[in-house]
Amino acid sequence: MTANQFPVEPHPDAPDPTVDRVVPEDDLRGRALGRLKKKADFRTHLLIYLLVNGVIILIWAMTGSGFFWPAFVLGGWGIGLVANAFDAYVVDTPTEEQIESEMERLRRR
Repeated sequence: MTANQFPVEPHPDAPDPTVDRVVPEDDLRGRALGRLKKKADFRTHLLIYLLVNGVIILIWAMTGSGFFWPAFVLGGWGIGLVANAFDAYVVDTPTEEQIESEMERLRRR
């Protein structure tokens, strides 16, 4: 370092280069198993939704096909099914890095 250079402080949000950020295999395996279970549970939920609502629509069709009352069941249960799909395919458990980053952010408050 020359006389006109000043030491640079790292940005507070920058990751610490001295900390090993490699995720252990056991942690990855556990997360993968959790995701696979959520996806399997969603597929089961979808199958039950289709079967039960198919029977309800069949009952509606056999009783005169008037007002389409199965829409209430389809819509209400469909909201839960969409939430289940979102949880199974979109939402991921937070990584250790994300947890530590949030903890640091809260400490700076």
